[in-house]
Amino acid sequence: MSSRPTRKANQPHEIVERALGLSRADGCVVIASEQSTANLRWAGNALTTNGITRGRTVTVIATVDGAEGTASGVVSRSAVTAAELEPLVRAAEEAARAAGPAEDAQPLVAGAPHSPSFTDAPQETSAAVFDAFAPALGESFARARAEGRELYGFARHEVVSSYLGTSAGLRLRHDQPTGTLELNAKSAGEGAPRSAWAGRATRDFTDVDPAALDAELARRLGWAARRVELPAGRYETLLPPSAVADLLIYQMWSAAARDAFEGRTVFSRSGGGTRVGEKLSGLPLTLRSDPAAAGLECAPFVLAASSGDDVSVFDNGLPIGATDWIRDGVLDRLVTTRHSAALTGLPVAPATDNLILDAGGSRSLEEMVAGTERGLLLTCLWYIREVDPASLLLTGLTRDGVYLVEKGEVVGEVNNFRFNESPVSLLSRATEAGRTEPTLAREWGDYFTRAAMPALRVPDFNMSSVSRGV
Repeated sequence: MSSRPTRKANQPHEIVERALGLSRADGCVVIASEQSTANLRWAGNALTTNGITRGRTVTVIATVDGAEGTASGVVSRSAVTAAELEPLVRAAEEAARAAGPAEDAQPLVAGAPHSPSFTDAPQETSAAVFDAFAPALGESFARARAEGRELYGFARHEVVSSYLGTSAGLRLRHDQPTGTLELNAKSAGEGAPRSAWAGRATRDFTDVDPAALDAELARRLGWAARRVELPAGRYETLLPPSAVADLLIYQMWSAAARDAFEGRTVFSRSGGGTRVGEKLSGLPLTLRSDPAAAGLECAPFVLAASSGDDVSVFDNGLPIGATDWIRDGVLDRLVTTRHSAALTGLPVAPATDNLILDAGGSRSLEEMVAGTERGLLLTCLWYIREVDPASLLLTGLTRDGVYLVEKGEVVGEVNNFRFNESPVSLLSRATEAGRTEPTLAREWGDYFTRAAMPALRVPDFNMSSVSRGV
Protein backbone atom coordinates (compact mmCIF):
# COMPACT_ATOMS: atom_id res chain seq x y z
CA MET A 1 0.00 0.00 0.00
CA SER A 2 1.31 3.46 -0.89
CA SER A 3 2.30 5.71 2.01
CA ARG A 4 1.95 8.81 -0.17
CA PRO A 5 0.16 11.54 1.83
CA THR A 6 -3.42 12.19 0.83
CA ARG A 7 -4.60 15.61 -0.32
CA LYS A 8 -6.29 16.00 3.05
CA ALA A 9 -2.98 15.36 4.81
CA ASN A 10 -1.60 18.44 3.12
CA GLN A 11 -4.30 20.71 4.56
CA PRO A 12 -2.92 23.18 7.13
CA HIS A 13 -4.66 21.71 10.18
CA GLU A 14 -3.41 18.25 9.21
CA ILE A 15 0.12 19.62 8.80
CA VAL A 16 -0.11 21.00 12.34
CA GLU A 17 -1.41 17.74 13.81
CA ARG A 18 1.17 15.60 11.99
CA ALA A 19 4.04 17.82 13.12
CA LEU A 20 2.86 17.70 16.72
CA GLY A 21 2.59 13.94 16.46
CA LEU A 22 6.16 13.68 15.17
CA SER A 23 7.60 15.76 18.00
CA ARG A 24 9.92 14.10 20.53
CA ALA A 25 10.65 17.32 22.42
CA ASP A 26 9.28 18.27 25.83
CA GLY A 27 7.12 20.91 24.18
CA CYS A 28 6.13 21.80 20.65
CA VAL A 29 4.38 24.67 18.88
CA VAL A 30 3.45 24.53 15.20
CA ILE A 31 2.24 27.43 13.06
CA ALA A 32 1.06 26.74 9.51
CA SER A 33 0.27 29.85 7.49
CA GLU A 34 -1.42 29.74 4.08
CA GLN A 35 -1.09 32.90 2.01
CA SER A 36 -2.78 33.99 -1.19
CA THR A 37 -2.26 37.35 -2.88
CA ALA A 38 -3.88 39.22 -5.78
CA ASN A 39 -2.42 42.38 -7.23
CA LEU A 40 -2.88 45.04 -9.91
CA ARG A 41 -0.27 47.54 -11.12
CA TRP A 42 -0.67 50.49 -13.44
CA ALA A 43 1.38 53.27 -14.99
CA GLY A 44 0.59 56.16 -17.32
CA ASN A 45 -3.19 55.60 -17.00
CA ALA A 46 -3.04 51.95 -18.05
CA LEU A 47 -2.86 48.60 -16.28
CA THR A 48 0.55 46.98 -16.65
CA THR A 49 0.51 43.72 -14.69
CA ASN A 50 -1.73 41.61 -12.49
CA GLY A 51 -1.31 38.28 -10.81
CA ILE A 52 -2.24 35.74 -8.18
CA THR A 53 0.25 34.00 -5.89
CA ARG A 54 -0.10 31.36 -3.19
CA GLY A 55 2.28 30.03 -0.59
CA ARG A 56 2.68 28.20 2.70
CA THR A 57 5.05 28.64 5.62
CA VAL A 58 5.37 26.15 8.47
CA THR A 59 7.17 27.08 11.67
CA VAL A 60 8.07 24.48 14.29
CA ILE A 61 9.14 25.57 17.77
CA ALA A 62 10.63 22.82 19.91
CA THR A 63 11.29 23.24 23.63
CA VAL A 64 13.67 21.03 25.58
CA ASP A 65 13.89 21.00 29.37
CA GLY A 66 17.27 20.77 31.09
CA ALA A 67 18.87 21.11 34.49
CA GLU A 68 19.62 24.80 33.85
CA GLY A 69 16.32 25.68 32.19
CA THR A 70 14.29 25.26 29.02
CA ALA A 71 15.80 25.80 25.58
CA SER A 72 13.92 26.56 22.39
CA GLY A 73 14.64 25.91 18.73
CA VAL A 74 12.76 27.51 15.86
CA VAL A 75 12.84 26.47 12.21
CA SER A 76 10.60 27.87 9.46
CA ARG A 77 10.31 26.59 5.90
CA SER A 78 8.18 27.41 2.88
CA ALA A 79 6.10 25.12 0.66
CA VAL A 80 6.13 22.29 3.20
CA THR A 81 4.05 19.17 2.55
CA ALA A 82 3.17 16.41 5.01
CA ALA A 83 5.98 14.24 3.63
CA GLU A 84 8.56 16.93 4.40
CA LEU A 85 7.51 17.53 7.99
CA GLU A 86 9.73 15.08 9.87
CA PRO A 87 13.03 16.71 8.80
CA LEU A 88 11.56 20.09 9.80
CA VAL A 89 10.53 18.84 13.24
CA ARG A 90 13.90 17.17 13.81
CA ALA A 91 15.75 20.34 12.77
CA ALA A 92 13.81 22.36 15.36
CA GLU A 93 14.60 19.79 18.04
CA GLU A 94 18.30 19.83 17.13
CA ALA A 95 18.31 23.63 17.29
CA ALA A 96 16.77 23.49 20.77
CA ARG A 97 19.28 20.95 22.05
CA ALA A 98 22.17 23.01 20.67
CA ALA A 99 20.92 26.22 22.27
CA GLY A 100 21.42 27.31 25.83
CA PRO A 101 18.49 27.88 28.17
CA ALA A 102 16.09 30.47 26.76
CA GLU A 103 15.92 33.59 28.89
CA ASP A 104 12.25 34.08 28.02
CA ALA A 105 11.28 30.48 28.85
CA GLN A 106 7.77 30.07 30.24
CA PRO A 107 5.35 27.14 30.34
CA LEU A 108 3.50 26.88 27.04
CA VAL A 109 0.14 28.61 27.22
CA ALA A 110 -2.24 26.18 28.89
CA GLY A 111 -5.84 25.42 28.17
CA ALA A 112 -7.75 23.65 25.48
CA PRO A 113 -9.58 26.29 23.43
CA HIS A 114 -10.29 25.29 19.85
CA SER A 115 -11.22 27.64 17.03
CA PRO A 116 -14.45 26.24 15.54
CA SER A 117 -12.99 26.60 12.04
CA PHE A 118 -9.64 24.97 12.84
CA THR A 119 -10.24 22.05 10.48
CA ASP A 120 -11.72 24.18 7.67
CA ALA A 121 -9.80 24.89 4.47
CA PRO A 122 -7.86 28.16 4.40
CA GLN A 123 -9.50 31.26 3.01
CA GLU A 124 -8.19 32.58 -0.29
CA THR A 125 -8.31 35.77 -2.29
CA SER A 126 -8.68 36.01 -6.06
CA ALA A 127 -9.00 38.55 -8.85
CA ALA A 128 -12.69 38.79 -7.92
CA VAL A 129 -11.74 41.08 -5.03
CA PHE A 130 -11.19 43.79 -7.68
CA ASP A 131 -14.52 43.23 -9.51
CA ALA A 132 -15.95 46.63 -8.51
CA PHE A 133 -12.66 48.43 -8.00
CA ALA A 134 -11.06 47.72 -11.41
CA PRO A 135 -13.83 49.27 -13.58
CA ALA A 136 -13.88 52.37 -11.34
CA LEU A 137 -10.11 52.60 -11.68
CA GLY A 138 -10.47 52.42 -15.47
CA GLU A 139 -12.90 55.35 -15.38
CA SER A 140 -10.34 57.29 -13.34
CA PHE A 141 -7.71 56.57 -16.01
CA ALA A 142 -9.96 58.06 -18.69
CA ARG A 143 -10.76 61.13 -16.61
CA ALA A 144 -7.09 61.70 -15.71
CA ARG A 145 -6.05 61.35 -19.35
CA ALA A 146 -8.66 63.88 -20.44
CA GLU A 147 -7.56 66.35 -17.76
CA GLY A 148 -3.83 66.07 -18.42
CA ARG A 149 -2.44 63.96 -15.59
CA GLU A 150 -1.05 60.45 -15.33
CA LEU A 151 -1.89 57.87 -12.66
CA TYR A 152 0.59 55.32 -11.32
CA GLY A 153 0.28 52.83 -8.52
CA PHE A 154 -0.75 49.40 -7.33
CA ALA A 155 -3.43 47.55 -5.42
CA ARG A 156 -2.67 44.46 -3.39
CA HIS A 157 -4.94 42.08 -1.51
CA GLU A 158 -3.70 39.27 0.69
CA VAL A 159 -5.39 36.68 2.85
CA VAL A 160 -3.33 34.74 5.40
CA SER A 161 -4.90 31.84 7.27
CA SER A 162 -2.79 30.94 10.31
CA TYR A 163 -3.24 27.63 12.15
CA LEU A 164 -1.63 27.31 15.59
CA GLY A 165 -1.33 24.05 17.47
CA THR A 166 0.64 23.25 20.62
CA SER A 167 1.50 20.24 22.72
CA ALA A 168 -0.32 22.04 25.55
CA GLY A 169 -3.59 21.55 23.71
CA LEU A 170 -4.21 24.79 21.84
CA ARG A 171 -5.78 24.64 18.39
CA LEU A 172 -6.32 28.18 17.15
CA ARG A 173 -6.91 29.71 13.76
CA HIS A 174 -7.03 33.28 12.41
CA ASP A 175 -7.86 34.54 8.92
CA GLN A 176 -6.33 37.93 8.10
CA PRO A 177 -7.39 39.85 4.99
CA THR A 178 -5.18 42.82 4.15
CA GLY A 179 -5.59 45.24 1.27
CA THR A 180 -3.59 48.31 0.31
CA LEU A 181 -3.89 50.86 -2.46
CA GLU A 182 -1.26 53.45 -3.37
CA LEU A 183 -2.06 55.98 -6.06
CA ASN A 184 0.29 58.60 -7.51
CA ALA A 185 -0.80 61.37 -9.85
CA LYS A 186 1.76 63.24 -11.93
CA SER A 187 1.30 66.32 -14.06
CA ALA A 188 1.64 65.76 -17.80
CA GLY A 189 2.85 68.19 -20.44
CA GLU A 190 5.29 71.05 -20.16
CA GLY A 191 6.59 72.65 -17.00
CA ALA A 192 8.13 71.29 -13.84
CA PRO A 193 6.63 67.88 -12.98
CA ARG A 194 4.25 67.83 -10.04
CA SER A 195 3.37 64.75 -7.99
CA ALA A 196 0.72 63.86 -5.42
CA TRP A 197 0.08 60.64 -3.46
CA ALA A 198 -2.82 58.99 -1.70
CA GLY A 199 -3.03 55.62 0.01
CA ARG A 200 -5.76 53.51 1.56
CA ALA A 201 -5.91 50.37 3.66
CA THR A 202 -8.87 48.05 3.24
CA ARG A 203 -10.06 44.55 4.05
CA ASP A 204 -11.84 43.86 0.75
CA PHE A 205 -11.71 46.93 -1.59
CA THR A 206 -15.48 47.53 -1.31
CA ASP A 207 -14.80 50.75 0.61
CA VAL A 208 -12.20 52.19 -1.79
CA ASP A 209 -13.34 54.86 -4.27
CA PRO A 210 -10.74 55.50 -7.01
CA ALA A 211 -12.72 58.46 -8.36
CA ALA A 212 -12.65 60.24 -5.01
CA LEU A 213 -8.92 59.59 -4.63
CA ASP A 214 -8.23 60.85 -8.15
CA ALA A 215 -10.24 64.00 -7.46
CA GLU A 216 -8.21 64.64 -4.31
CA LEU A 217 -4.96 64.18 -6.23
CA ALA A 218 -6.14 66.51 -8.98
CA ARG A 219 -6.84 69.17 -6.37
CA ARG A 220 -3.35 68.78 -4.92
CA LEU A 221 -1.73 69.02 -8.35
CA GLY A 222 -3.67 72.24 -8.77
CA TRP A 223 -2.26 73.59 -5.51
CA ALA A 224 1.22 72.78 -6.79
CA ALA A 225 0.82 75.04 -9.83
CA ARG A 226 2.26 77.83 -7.68
CA ARG A 227 5.68 77.13 -6.19
CA VAL A 228 6.99 78.82 -3.04
CA GLU A 229 10.53 78.33 -1.72
CA LEU A 230 10.88 78.27 2.07
CA PRO A 231 13.98 77.91 4.25
CA ALA A 232 14.48 75.32 6.95
CA GLY A 233 13.00 76.17 10.33
CA ARG A 234 10.19 75.42 12.72
CA TYR A 235 6.72 75.79 11.25
CA GLU A 236 3.17 75.30 12.43
CA THR A 237 2.42 72.07 10.61
CA LEU A 238 -0.65 69.97 9.96
CA LEU A 239 0.30 66.28 9.94
CA PRO A 240 -2.33 64.22 8.07
CA PRO A 241 -3.38 60.81 9.46
CA SER A 242 -0.89 58.94 7.23
CA ALA A 243 2.08 60.89 8.61
CA VAL A 244 0.82 60.52 12.18
CA ALA A 245 0.53 56.76 11.62
CA ASP A 246 4.13 56.48 10.39
CA LEU A 247 5.42 58.25 13.49
CA LEU A 248 3.28 56.39 16.04
CA ILE A 249 3.85 52.97 14.50
CA TYR A 250 7.58 53.52 14.99
CA GLN A 251 6.87 54.69 18.53
CA MET A 252 4.99 51.44 19.22
CA TRP A 253 7.86 49.41 17.79
CA SER A 254 10.07 51.22 20.33
CA ALA A 255 7.79 50.62 23.31
CA ALA A 256 9.15 47.33 24.69
CA ALA A 257 8.88 47.39 28.47
CA ARG A 258 12.16 45.57 29.02
CA ASP A 259 14.16 48.05 26.96
CA ALA A 260 12.56 50.92 28.87
CA PHE A 261 13.13 49.25 32.25
CA GLU A 262 16.81 48.79 31.44
CA GLY A 263 17.24 52.47 30.57
CA ARG A 264 17.59 52.18 26.79
CA THR A 265 14.59 54.08 25.39
CA VAL A 266 12.52 57.24 25.52
CA PHE A 267 10.18 55.41 27.90
CA SER A 268 12.91 54.91 30.53
CA ARG A 269 12.48 56.91 33.73
CA SER A 270 15.43 58.95 34.94
CA GLY A 271 16.85 57.15 37.95
CA GLY A 272 15.45 53.75 36.94
CA GLY A 273 12.22 52.06 35.92
CA THR A 274 9.79 53.16 33.23
CA ARG A 275 7.66 56.22 32.55
CA VAL A 276 4.38 54.33 32.92
CA GLY A 277 1.99 56.66 34.74
CA GLU A 278 3.66 59.80 33.37
CA LYS A 279 1.65 62.40 31.45
CA LEU A 280 2.87 62.61 27.86
CA SER A 281 0.35 65.04 26.35
CA GLY A 282 -1.87 67.90 27.43
CA LEU A 283 -4.46 66.74 24.89
CA PRO A 284 -6.82 63.92 25.92
CA LEU A 285 -5.03 61.46 23.63
CA THR A 286 -5.70 57.74 23.89
CA LEU A 287 -3.43 55.46 21.88
CA ARG A 288 -4.88 51.96 21.87
CA SER A 289 -5.01 48.58 20.19
CA ASP A 290 -7.98 46.25 19.97
CA PRO A 291 -8.10 43.04 17.91
CA ALA A 292 -11.88 43.50 17.58
CA ALA A 293 -11.78 47.13 16.33
CA ALA A 294 -14.25 47.45 13.45
CA GLY A 295 -12.47 47.45 10.11
CA LEU A 296 -9.09 46.87 11.77
CA GLU A 297 -9.65 43.35 13.08
CA CYS A 298 -6.48 41.36 13.71
CA ALA A 299 -5.31 38.20 15.49
CA PRO A 300 -6.76 38.00 19.03
CA PHE A 301 -3.90 35.79 20.22
CA VAL A 302 -0.11 35.78 19.95
CA LEU A 303 1.40 34.32 16.77
CA ALA A 304 5.19 34.44 17.21
CA ALA A 305 7.77 32.78 14.96
CA SER A 306 10.71 34.25 16.89
CA SER A 307 11.54 35.78 20.26
CA GLY A 308 12.69 39.30 21.07
CA ASP A 309 12.33 41.92 23.77
CA ASP A 310 8.69 42.51 22.79
CA VAL A 311 7.60 39.02 21.71
CA SER A 312 8.21 35.44 22.86
CA VAL A 313 7.64 32.10 21.16
CA PHE A 314 6.60 30.71 24.55
CA ASP A 315 3.59 33.07 24.48
CA ASN A 316 2.08 31.56 21.33
CA GLY A 317 -1.69 31.36 21.77
CA LEU A 318 -1.78 33.91 24.61
CA PRO A 319 -5.02 35.89 24.31
CA ILE A 320 -4.76 39.54 23.24
CA GLY A 321 -7.42 41.96 24.43
CA ALA A 322 -8.05 45.67 24.07
CA THR A 323 -5.14 47.70 25.45
CA ASP A 324 -4.74 51.42 26.11
CA TRP A 325 -1.06 52.28 25.60
CA ILE A 326 -1.68 55.95 26.38
CA ARG A 327 -4.90 56.91 28.17
CA ASP A 328 -6.05 60.53 28.36
CA GLY A 329 -2.50 61.65 27.68
CA VAL A 330 -0.92 59.37 30.32
CA LEU A 331 1.41 56.46 29.47
CA ASP A 332 -0.57 53.43 30.64
CA ARG A 333 1.11 50.33 29.14
CA LEU A 334 4.30 49.22 27.46
CA VAL A 335 4.61 46.08 25.34
CA THR A 336 5.36 43.05 27.51
CA THR A 337 5.69 39.32 27.17
CA ARG A 338 5.01 37.13 30.20
CA HIS A 339 8.75 37.10 30.78
CA SER A 340 9.32 40.86 30.52
CA ALA A 341 6.20 41.55 32.58
CA ALA A 342 7.74 39.53 35.41
CA LEU A 343 11.05 41.38 35.03
CA THR A 344 9.49 44.84 35.06
CA GLY A 345 6.50 44.34 37.34
CA LEU A 346 4.19 45.61 34.61
CA PRO A 347 1.02 43.89 33.36
CA VAL A 348 1.23 41.48 30.45
CA ALA A 349 0.45 43.43 27.27
CA PRO A 350 1.29 41.62 24.03
CA ALA A 351 2.04 43.51 20.84
CA THR A 352 -1.07 43.89 18.69
CA ASP A 353 -1.37 44.26 14.93
CA ASN A 354 -3.43 47.45 14.91
CA LEU A 355 -3.10 50.95 16.36
CA ILE A 356 -5.68 53.67 16.97
CA LEU A 357 -5.22 57.22 18.23
CA ASP A 358 -8.37 58.83 19.65
CA ALA A 359 -8.40 62.40 20.88
CA GLY A 360 -12.07 63.33 20.89
CA GLY A 361 -11.60 65.66 17.92
CA SER A 362 -14.37 66.12 15.36
CA ARG A 363 -12.79 68.39 12.76
CA SER A 364 -11.67 67.03 9.41
CA LEU A 365 -8.27 67.88 7.98
CA GLU A 366 -9.99 70.34 5.63
CA GLU A 367 -11.59 72.09 8.61
CA MET A 368 -8.23 72.25 10.36
CA VAL A 369 -6.73 73.84 7.25
CA ALA A 370 -9.55 76.41 7.27
CA GLY A 371 -8.61 77.28 10.85
CA THR A 372 -4.91 77.86 10.08
CA GLU A 373 -3.58 81.41 9.83
CA ARG A 374 -0.23 80.36 8.37
CA GLY A 375 1.43 76.97 8.31
CA LEU A 376 2.38 73.89 6.33
CA LEU A 377 0.19 70.99 5.26
CA LEU A 378 2.06 67.72 4.69
CA THR A 379 1.07 64.79 2.51
CA CYS A 380 3.30 62.04 3.87
CA LEU A 381 6.70 61.10 5.26
CA TRP A 382 9.26 58.62 4.02
CA TYR A 383 12.79 57.30 4.59
CA ILE A 384 12.26 57.51 8.34
CA ARG A 385 15.28 56.49 10.41
CA GLU A 386 16.13 56.58 14.11
CA VAL A 387 18.75 59.07 15.26
CA ASP A 388 18.63 58.75 19.06
CA PRO A 389 16.75 55.95 20.90
CA ALA A 390 16.99 57.79 24.23
CA SER A 391 14.66 60.51 22.92
CA LEU A 392 13.25 58.53 19.97
CA LEU A 393 14.50 61.27 17.68
CA LEU A 394 13.65 60.36 14.10
CA THR A 395 14.74 61.87 10.83
CA GLY A 396 13.14 61.55 7.43
CA LEU A 397 11.85 63.41 4.41
CA THR A 398 8.59 64.92 3.28
CA ARG A 399 7.26 63.64 -0.04
CA ASP A 400 4.66 64.22 -2.76
CA GLY A 401 3.45 67.59 -1.63
CA VAL A 402 4.16 70.10 1.15
CA TYR A 403 1.67 72.96 0.89
CA LEU A 404 1.62 76.49 2.28
CA VAL A 405 -1.56 77.50 4.09
CA GLU A 406 -2.37 81.18 4.57
CA LYS A 407 -5.57 82.55 6.12
CA GLY A 408 -7.32 79.19 5.90
CA GLU A 409 -6.49 78.44 2.26
CA VAL A 410 -3.78 76.47 0.49
CA VAL A 411 -1.88 79.01 -1.63
CA GLY A 412 0.87 76.87 -3.18
CA GLU A 413 3.37 74.04 -2.89
CA VAL A 414 6.69 74.51 -1.12
CA ASN A 415 9.96 72.62 -1.35
CA ASN A 416 10.50 69.34 0.48
CA PHE A 417 12.32 69.18 3.81
CA ARG A 418 14.28 66.83 6.00
CA PHE A 419 12.72 66.71 9.45
CA ASN A 420 14.10 65.84 12.89
CA GLU A 421 11.38 65.04 15.41
CA SER A 422 10.45 62.63 18.18
CA PRO A 423 6.87 61.31 18.11
CA VAL A 424 6.81 61.38 21.91
CA SER A 425 7.80 65.04 21.88
CA LEU A 426 5.23 65.76 19.16
CA LEU A 427 2.44 64.34 21.31
CA SER A 428 3.48 66.66 24.14
CA ARG A 429 3.50 69.71 21.85
CA ALA A 430 0.44 69.05 19.67
CA THR A 431 -2.23 71.70 20.14
CA GLU A 432 -5.07 70.07 18.20
CA ALA A 433 -6.12 66.62 17.06
CA GLY A 434 -8.75 66.13 14.39
CA ARG A 435 -11.20 63.35 13.66
CA THR A 436 -9.83 59.80 13.83
CA GLU A 437 -10.09 57.91 10.53
CA PRO A 438 -8.59 54.76 8.98
CA THR A 439 -5.32 55.47 7.20
CA LEU A 440 -2.35 53.88 5.49
CA ALA A 441 1.15 54.77 6.64
CA ARG A 442 3.37 55.66 3.67
CA GLU A 443 6.71 54.45 5.05
CA TRP A 444 5.57 51.47 7.11
CA GLY A 445 2.49 50.47 5.09
CA ASP A 446 4.19 47.30 3.84
CA TYR A 447 4.59 46.08 7.43
CA PHE A 448 1.74 47.61 9.43
CA THR A 449 -1.54 48.35 7.64
CA ARG A 450 -4.22 48.50 10.33
CA ALA A 451 -4.21 52.04 11.74
CA ALA A 452 -6.70 54.81 12.46
CA MET A 453 -5.34 58.27 13.26
CA PRO A 454 -6.41 61.92 13.45
CA ALA A 455 -4.57 64.80 11.85
CA LEU A 456 -2.38 66.66 14.36
CA ARG A 457 -1.51 70.33 14.57
CA VAL A 458 2.05 70.90 15.79
CA PRO A 459 3.01 74.56 16.35
CA ASP A 460 6.76 74.12 15.83
CA PHE A 461 7.52 71.09 13.67
CA ASN A 462 11.27 70.97 13.02
CA MET A 463 12.08 71.15 9.32
CA SER A 464 15.81 70.81 9.87
CA SER A 465 16.97 71.33 6.28
CA VAL A 466 15.69 71.79 2.76
CA SER A 467 15.62 68.61 0.68
CA ARG A 468 16.43 68.96 -3.01
CA GLY A 469 15.59 66.55 -5.77
CA VAL A 470 12.75 64.70 -3.98
